[in-house]
Amino acid sequence: MSAAAVSAMGAVAVFLLFCAPVLGFPAGYFSDDSASCGYKSCPATQPSMLNVHLVPHTHDDVGWLKTVDQYYYGDRNNIQHAGVQYILDSVVEQLQLDPARRFIYVETGFFYRWWKQQNSATQRVVTQLVNEGRLEFINGGWCMSDEATTHYSAVIDQMTLGLRFLNDTFGACGRPRVAWHIDPFGHAREHASLFAQMGYDGLFFGRLDYQDKARRIKDKDMEMVWRASASLRPPAADLFTGVLPNGYNPPPGFCWDQLCNDPPIRDDPDLEDYNVDSVVKNFLEIANNQALMYKTNHIIMTMGSDFQYENANMWYKNLDKLIRYVNAQQSKGSRVNLLYSTPSCYLQELHRANLSWSVKTDDFFPYADGPHNFWTGYFTSRPALKRYERLTNSLLQVCNQLEVLGGPQSRRGPHGEGDSNTLKRAMAVAQHHDAVSGTEKQHVANDYAKRLATGWAHCEPLVSNALTTLSGSENQQTYCLNLNISVCPVSEGQDEFSLTVYNPLSRSVSWAVRLPVNGSRYSVSDPSGRAVECQVIPVSKETRRIREDKGYAVNELVFQVEAPPVGFRTYGISLVPNSPAPAGPSPVAPPFIENQYLRVTFDPETGLVSSLTNLETKQKVQLKQNFYWYNASVGNSDSSQPSGAYIFRPNSSTLLPVNSAAKIQAVQNSVVQEVQQQFSPWVSQVVRLYRDSRHLELEWTVGPIPVGDFSGKEVITRLDTTISSSGLFYTDSNGREMLERLKDYRPTWDLKQSEPVAGNYYPINSRIYIKDKENQLTVVTDRSQGASSLQAGSLEIMLHRRLLRDDWRGVGEPLSEPGDNNEGLVVRGRLLLHLTPPATAADAHRPLSEETVMQPLLALQAAQLHPNTQLEFSGLQAALPPAVHLLTMSQWDQDSVLLRLEHQFEAKESETHSQPVTVNLQKLFSTLEVVGVSEMNLAANQWKDDMARFDWKTSTGEQPLPRPPTDPSPWEVTLKPMEIRTFLLRTQRK
Repeated sequence: MSAAAVSAMGAVAVFLLFCAPVLGFPAGYFSDDSASCGYKSCPATQPSMLNVHLVPHTHDDVGWLKTVDQYYYGDRNNIQHAGVQYILDSVVEQLQLDPARRFIYVETGFFYRWWKQQNSATQRVVTQLVNEGRLEFINGGWCMSDEATTHYSAVIDQMTLGLRFLNDTFGACGRPRVAWHIDPFGHAREHASLFAQMGYDGLFFGRLDYQDKARRIKDKDMEMVWRASASLRPPAADLFTGVLPNGYNPPPGFCWDQLCNDPPIRDDPDLEDYNVDSVVKNFLEIANNQALMYKTNHIIMTMGSDFQYENANMWYKNLDKLIRYVNAQQSKGSRVNLLYSTPSCYLQELHRANLSWSVKTDDFFPYADGPHNFWTGYFTSRPALKRYERLTNSLLQVCNQLEVLGGPQSRRGPHGEGDSNTLKRAMAVAQHHDAVSGTEKQHVANDYAKRLATGWAHCEPLVSNALTTLSGSENQQTYCLNLNISVCPVSEGQDEFSLTVYNPLSRSVSWAVRLPVNGSRYSVSDPSGRAVECQVIPVSKETRRIREDKGYAVNELVFQVEAPPVGFRTYGISLVPNSPAPAGPSPVAPPFIENQYLRVTFDPETGLVSSLTNLETKQKVQLKQNFYWYNASVGNSDSSQPSGAYIFRPNSSTLLPVNSAAKIQAVQNSVVQEVQQQFSPWVSQVVRLYRDSRHLELEWTVGPIPVGDFSGKEVITRLDTTISSSGLFYTDSNGREMLERLKDYRPTWDLKQSEPVAGNYYPINSRIYIKDKENQLTVVTDRSQGASSLQAGSLEIMLHRRLLRDDWRGVGEPLSEPGDNNEGLVVRGRLLLHLTPPATAADAHRPLSEETVMQPLLALQAAQLHPNTQLEFSGLQAALPPAVHLLTMSQWDQDSVLLRLEHQFEAKESETHSQPVTVNLQKLFSTLEVVGVSEMNLAANQWKDDMARFDWKTSTGEQPLPRPPTDPSPWEVTLKPMEIRTFLLRTQRK
């Protein structure tokens, strides 16, 4: 190539041309030009016939009734007969017998285990099957994630993990073309947006509301274009989406697995039970009826179900016969053509049809499979696991970042050998639609939590090694993950110790720290030796009750810390001896608590919050907050459906208050003011306001929920305000864009409401708000929960559930978590309240929700620090602009880093921040020099410039918009509202 040609290409392309092999990408890693996989491998169809695409598949839950290990090995078949390793063994054997046969596989987490156990001969066979398109990977994430209770950052991570393994193993032929979410219980708009940005051409799913499905069948609207972002320019977040006709099961009468009871095809005419004629007649009737629901002369049939194909011969032998005998009818005038196919081949035929499709802009929540069967309980089920998953997500991001910043020494250093992969895989498993959703058996939930704990145990030495490398101190680090119940051995037992605060965000944060201590007075100093104001307050009676004998601190040390972007700051803490004990809490409720930003008033008779005032903007709303429960239905004259792990069904719309008043204790000092409210022996709360905080914190504690009255309970908190919300409220979609909700309303069909409470519940991952022209009240949550607004000016959030009946959706046991003493689970969490004018609300709640998801890591050291210890460090040269979030910073291989930058504001959401922002990648890191950059799709399994998706015509008639202007230079990248950009950086240490 001539020098002129190189000059014309630009730096990014040059890097890609000369450095991609160095990054470890083999030839054909992203290009399938030399293979016959993908769309090239699709079988021929008959243009003048009804083509029935038979898709052999298995749906393998990554844990549900059994643990992920038990499912893989086929253990504990007394619970459920399922063994994934045997499914893959059997399918590979059967695919080799006939080149026409096809099979799709979805859950990469299972396939990864199986692949590692195969010999080289089997791996060569499988590779050939993949290269020929006979074994096709669909979806390709580590699991099939839930869509209601997952945060977008964790979804991206688990998809990247699975897709990278497929690329590393099979090259471009391992890259899925279709997203396949056949089992999640409702579908989020943000998931569709992510799939589109990952390069998928389409999405198929099985579950949608029964009323929605009936309307779509009537209107032949079972397939559509989902416009999944109100901010990204079409078609960036447009995704063709299809609803499967039978969920993900075969048509009735055509299930031929060893788990099925349908009769096989008996095709010996000399035997009395010959049934070919009846089977063919039945199938043709089903196929023609299904065709009435869809627009083209192509239909899809899912031939498989949960953990099927363990004996694949049974399926394929009957499918071979079905294809042969049905197609034989063509000589008698039949216009039905059967073929082995895959979802991507079916999608290709829909694209070739060149039709116009309807456009959907909302989501598919809530999901109901009958008038009284709303799957809205799992939005909250197992709230402790939901919180632990969210906390672990934050720990994983810290682990990933410090692995980059600490370099090779972080993996093998003075604190032992560490790795991030174990936690990556554990977090990926936790995204499964029967994991963080809370819809698994109790022993499986325990296993998910254990996996997360094991993953963090592998990350701990990595984090310690990195902090040692960056600070120069080899002291042992201790990470106290039970501070919410005031437990930390180092601070409880040491008179002198240090605290390192690592901040994973790309901007500085100020954070309130509460450490359990046994002294009465302490001094705290920052890296410059300046004193930090601190206070000691007694550990509350409620916290002592919860922690029992897990800790013994009598007090808490409270102070405010600051940490630089993607970096740490270390504070010294020393006991001041011979100090008097701190004053105990006052039994008298104060009329109000306030700082320079907020004032919170309390009703003198009930002790409840009565108003909230933003002192900066002079806004004031009346606000009453209390705790209530719905009695869980066990069935009534309308329906026998009970409430359970999946289903939320109260026995009436009547809320029962835990108490109309609260017993009060108050703590007020220069750092924090809090009113401790006791509503009952099993419900309490702390209303807390830190000195410099612009939000109000409500720390709730619920449990053990009493069920001695033989009534399951769904516990909520409700905030009643004077905001004129007119029945409108707003919820986030997987933590990103906001969606408008209206009570008893669905945008795409006329709803006949049968459950006025459960039918109006929606998932929230990070926030919910109501507003009028003057005021917006935003509630930021610390985990995924179910929420609604059933009255104007009111918000209710479900906190905890304890139920006595199974809801008949397969889990087979009531949702009654035992807790430590088998008396019921106690759960503690936080709600953060923000009162602002609507025009500036996003400027506050976007960064607040980001801080809640990506929390600072606290590392304590009992020994004295070496004098040369570096007490402050930032991995960035400067903080990123407020609109930009550092979503991913992870070691890809020895010399390259995976980086995702995100514009975290929606278009028109903020006058200040909803503008394009440019970041210079060469000026990003303080200790790393970026010497090469190449942009990838969101999943990091394809070069961005090579990502060419199907274009779809829509009923709105608009044409795809041209690509927006390019970046100012190869190193300067511009982010537009809601845009996530993914880069592979080649780096070297400065």
